[in-house]
Amino acid sequence: MSRFRLPRGLRARLTLWIAAILILAVAASFAAIYRGTGQQLRNQLDRDLVTQAGAFAAALPGGDDGRNEIPEAIGRYVTHQPFHTTSQLLFARLPNGNVVTNEPELLGLPAALDAEPESPGAQRAENRAAQKLRNAPEGYTTIDAIDLGGLRVYVRRVVRGGQTVARVGVGEPLAPVVRAQHGVARTFLLAGLFALLAAAVAGYLVASRVSSPLRRMARTAAEVNAGDISHRMGPTSASDEIRFLAQSFDNMLDRLDDAFARQRAFVSDASHELRTPLTVVRGQLEVLARQPDVSHEDVTRVTRLVSAETERMERLVDDLLLLAKTEEGSPLAVRPIELRDYVHDVFNALSLTADRDFELGQVSDVTIDADPDRLAQVIHNLAQNAVAHTPEGGLVRLSAAANGRYVRFVVEDNGPGIPDDQRDRIFDRFHRTDFSRARSTGGSGLGLAIARALVEAHGGRIRAGESPEGGARLEFDLPV
Repeated sequence: MSRFRLPRGLRARLTLWIAAILILAVAASFAAIYRGTGQQLRNQLDRDLVTQAGAFAAALPGGDDGRNEIPEAIGRYVTHQPFHTTSQLLFARLPNGNVVTNEPELLGLPAALDAEPESPGAQRAENRAAQKLRNAPEGYTTIDAIDLGGLRVYVRRVVRGGQTVARVGVGEPLAPVVRAQHGVARTFLLAGLFALLAAAVAGYLVASRVSSPLRRMARTAAEVNAGDISHRMGPTSASDEIRFLAQSFDNMLDRLDDAFARQRAFVSDASHELRTPLTVVRGQLEVLARQPDVSHEDVTRVTRLVSAETERMERLVDDLLLLAKTEEGSPLAVRPIELRDYVHDVFNALSLTADRDFELGQVSDVTIDADPDRLAQVIHNLAQNAVAHTPEGGLVRLSAAANGRYVRFVVEDNGPGIPDDQRDRIFDRFHRTDFSRARSTGGSGLGLAIARALVEAHGGRIRAGESPEGGARLEFDLPV
């Protein structure tokens, strides 16, 4: 026998939840109204019993001369008030133990002996109810009476001349209360079934509308999982939350698409960059192997070329590893740096790297928190980019000026500059504006990408622009 399982679909679950909440709400309302209706009717019944008992007691004569007339007065009162299932039960207990009532059968009196015989069980139940009714204490009592839905009884003492002359009781059947509660139950059952059906239909429609974009998102996610990331959710007329979720989902796919495109370009460019020096090494070795008489000069030349290409590959691999570690969030050795002394030391080292007109601009006397080795690498990479794009004797200017809460480092040159459409891309991996120059000078195309990653790891920003001399201007900001 298979076990019952709840539906797994969002629409079905939302519909079930709505129906369950409605059932709980209707059940709570039914319990409150059912109980409140019964309590209200019982309270009204109790007030009526007190009134009737007061009228019964007031009908008995007072004074010493009237005590002998009390049994007769009780008989007349109860005789003119016959009992039905919708009227009062009247009875009185006299001090001598006699009981006078308009319904002797309920009290098990001899007048009821001529009634039709009943089953032994019913007879025993009636006897217990009659005994409990005859011995009912003063105040309110509820008697389990057959065919009456219970009997609510109120007993009070009648005092004349300082003595108790009788105890009068009034009773009302609880059947009308039970019928009223049953009517409430039937009404709630019918209304509840109708409301449940309407809620199920409305819940299914609402759930379908709410889950429609989610189902589209699930299909799109399945297609993305299958390898096709070109699909998008697109505009949706759903609620603000679903619309925001769809937009976030599309933005995520856009970033994934861009990341995959960058990854493919990176693998392609890295393969090409590694293939070039390997091809040179292989070609030189094959040429050397084909020569019958290898001279010392040939061996020296090939060794020099192979060493140069090997160093180029080592630099490329080192740059790739550094870039990967930086993008993965490799921790920085941050410490306070006195900016003026630090920039002077870095500038003095840079001025010895190439035959250029190195110029040191404004340097603020502030303290910043940074990794000195990585910061020096950023400045070095930007300066090497300027050197690569300027001729001998060209201008390369370095400055580091504080501006409010950050320090702006600037490296400028008077070279050909960077085209406007390339300024946002020069910090991408392996991006070059001059392919022939980059390969001939041994550039890996990773220097500016590494600079951006290190600047962002410090919490800064880097960008490209145009220098006053018409060349390139590369600047980045670090917080003070």
